[in-house]
Amino acid sequence: MDLFNRPDGLQDIRDKVIAGRRLTPEDGLRLFQTRDLNALASLADFANQRRNGRRASYILNRYINYSNYCILSCQFCAFSRKKRDNDGFQLTEEQMVAKAREALALGITELHIVGGLHPSLPFSHYTGFLRALKALDPRLQLKCFTAVEILHLAWLAKKSVRDTLLELKEAGLESLTGGGAEIFRKEVRSRIATGKESGAEYLEVHGTWHNLGGRSTCTMLYGHVESLEDRIDHLDQLRRQQDLSRGFTGFIPLPYQPENNGIPVPHAPSGFDQLRTIAVSRLYLDNIDHITAYWVGMGLKMAQIALSHGADDLHGTILEEHIFHMAGAKSPQMTAEADLVRAIREAGREPVQRNTFYEPIRVWGARPETDAAHATHAADRATPQATAAGSLG
Repeated sequence: MDLFNRPDGLQDIRDKVIAGRRLTPEDGLRLFQTRDLNALASLADFANQRRNGRRASYILNRYINYSNYCILSCQFCAFSRKKRDNDGFQLTEEQMVAKAREALALGITELHIVGGLHPSLPFSHYTGFLRALKALDPRLQLKCFTAVEILHLAWLAKKSVRDTLLELKEAGLESLTGGGAEIFRKEVRSRIATGKESGAEYLEVHGTWHNLGGRSTCTMLYGHVESLEDRIDHLDQLRRQQDLSRGFTGFIPLPYQPENNGIPVPHAPSGFDQLRTIAVSRLYLDNIDHITAYWVGMGLKMAQIALSHGADDLHGTILEEHIFHMAGAKSPQMTAEADLVRAIREAGREPVQRNTFYEPIRVWGARPETDAAHATHAADRATPQATAAGSLG
């Protein structure tokens, strides 16, 4: 293999990766600093294919943002509103059930549910809508709440984080979302998210959930006021938490959207920065199986390119995303399953429909004519009202 086999001072990192040895923070910083994106991509793609083969996944899901009223005022957030604002919203349980029922008819397998820290809703409201949504179809997977929402719900319930999570789990919660990680370093966090939970609290919530047998994703918001050293520190803390609790299923780097918020950043991360962040994340997070290229923040074409830079997942069909779009994202509000399958095939990968835990539901061939031979329908992972194979085109 001829990776980094050039006079750029990175031969030792290449040797470590090929040998399967762990990179140090200093190694990670040197990878971020290289300008040779092609060599970086080749090494990250090697690491990804060694772990995941040539498969790339997606999920059929719907986002439900139940409310954007929030007691916090994070500087980077274009989503939150106060009760006095005329563009705030709050969904009733009935409205959430109606949205979920519509999405089930389209074949979705997951609801991704987050919202602001609402100033007045009781804890029973959250357990109530979880039970109502789960009652629609027991196979429907509920991926809900960021770590700061869990801390807020624990305060509402007047219970420990552990007991709050147990009660939410009993009501139907199956996975925590990874949102809200932002950048862990205190100095950066205080500049972009004053009053939000600390990085240590974020990791403690996820670690507690993992120790209860739960799984979750994790994220990093990059491209604002943080340094490359801050990014590596963030990745290192995630890696150390995964060593302890082993519950992160995937990592999702989120490119910052600079419009409509209080942080004066002139533009979103460049394509170069997005791809190198994907690549370094794959190489550094050696104990997290999956790296997601979040098409909502990157655009589908850039996410497609990321599949050769260390990513192995394109996230999902999404349907009605608010948080990134209110911050200025220009991507569509949803993407059809056929478009995700086509993007994966065009990248030379084998499309796989997955569930919330990145487990395969249906494996498609690398070419349309091989679909019938490759499609699998595992009875124990059957999807709620699954989309017919013929709809992929």
